[in-house]
This record gives sequence, C-alpha cells and structure tokens, in this order.
Amino acid sequence: MSTSMTKEIQEKELAMLLYFKEFCDKHNLRFYLCGGGLIGAIRHNGFIPWDDDLDLFMPRPDYEKLAELWPKYADTERYTYCRTDRNHIYHDAGASIRDNNTTFINRHSMHEDICHGLALEIMPIDGCAPGKISRTLQLMWAMTFALFNAQRLPDNKGPMYRALAGCIYKVFSSQSLRYHIWRFAEKQMTKYDFNTSKECTELIGSLKGMKLRHPREDFASVVYKDFEGHQIPVMKGYERYLRLIWGDYMQLPPVEQRVAKHDAVFADLNTPYKEYRGIHYAKNEAQP
Repeated sequence: MSTSMTKEIQEKELAMLLYFKEFCDKHNLRFYLCGGGLIGAIRHNGFIPWDDDLDLFMPRPDYEKLAELWPKYADTERYTYCRTDRNHIYHDAGASIRDNNTTFINRHSMHEDICHGLALEIMPIDGCAPGKISRTLQLMWAMTFALFNAQRLPDNKGPMYRALAGCIYKVFSSQSLRYHIWRFAEKQMTKYDFNTSKECTELIGSLKGMKLRHPREDFASVVYKDFEGHQIPVMKGYERYLRLIWGDYMQLPPVEQRVAKHDAVFADLNTPYKEYRGIHYAKNEAQP
C-alpha cells in the first residue's frame, strides 16, 4: 500500500474516531484506544506512520448499548454499525463502524453482500470468570464463538487451530446451525458482569489476548492522550497493558515489519462501496 493511500486512510479513520467519540460522549458510553492506535497515541501522539486502521475497546455493557443506540441516533447515512448476525457475516468477531462513502474490501469478506466501507474496529472487554474451571469453560466458549461467528479460517491462532477449523466448517456447514451455536456460546462466555468482576479479559481476538486476565481497575476509567491533536481516551492501566502485550512498546519494530496489516483486495476511498457490488464483492456465495 502506498504512503499516500495510508495517509488518506488515516484521515478517514480519524474523522470516524472523532465522530464516534462525540457520539459516545453524548450517550455516556465508555471506550478506549487499543492495538496500534494505543501504541500510536503513546509513542507517536497519533497514528503509527504505517498503520492502516484503528481498534477500540469497549466494556461489554457499553458495547451492547452501542448496538441499540447507533441505529437510532447516529448519522447512518454516513456511518453504518456492522456486526455479524443471522443475515450478515462480516468474518470478524467484533463490531465496526464503517464509512458508507468509501470502499475497502478485505479478502476474507469479498464474497459477502455487506457494508464494505472503511472500518473503525470495536471489540468488547468482558468480565473474567473467577475460578479455574469456570475460566477454562469461558475460554472454551470464547473459541467456539470465534469459530462460528467469524466463519473463516483464523490467521492468528496457529496451524493446528486452523486445520481443526477447516474440518469443523465441513461438518457444520449449515448457516442456521452455525448461528445458533455462536449465539449460545456468546451467552455463556459473557455471563460474568464487567462492572462487578475483579478481573476483565479479551474474549475476541488472538489466543494470547484471550488467555490474559487484567485488573478491572485498569479498564474501569480512562485517561486522555494526545492523538493527532485531539484528546482521546485510553484505559487507565495502559502502561501495564502495553508492556504485557508488546514488551518494550516504545521500541520501533524492524523496518521489514513496518507495513499495513490489512489484506485488502480493492480500495477506493472516494467512492461508496455500493458502486462496486457485483464487481469487486458479492460475486458468489463462497464460504470457508
């Protein structure tokens, strides 16, 4: 991806982030930067120069409220709330806010008739199960949810998990059955309330992230950091979190790793994605 394209993506992502912050402030919803956006805020006071997306965390109660509030009160002509349901498969276990006036088609979703605008990715933080057995079960349900909700061969969970996933998809080929499985798994894994649990956890994302437990106090409140000239919230315990995930997060990675992570098959940031229906996406119904 060219430097000019990356810069244009960052400008669109920043516009989405600022609108999202305004919306959350108005409706008393908590969120914080995570992933590359969090490292960027601390290390660069903005985007990591080569980064092509923004990821956010929301406590589960706020994450679910967002799903209810966005269609009612947001500018849905401009931005769409997207999350896999019975009729739409986004091949990502989290939610997203997408810019309807752009086109950014990821390889894993190119066959789906969904919103293909540039995305602001949102992932929930959940209450962590307190005991060893309950925690093991929670992780089991989280992996089941990820498998049947995302419905694509995972890139970040290892070759054995990928091979197993391929076999399971062949056995459970019914879309209706897959939907009922992940809905049940979601209810089981999220039954520990974020606001009353001593610890919290990421149940969507990499296996490494799923296994980690965090003091809820680290996520219960926010501090504000400069991000491209704007004050954006990050979790109170961001330093401990960043060290746990990335070690010396202030150290730049090797030059060969300074690349955008998305596998986009087509992008046009100045044309609504609907203009490319049947051309660059939704050409068939291929499934994993």
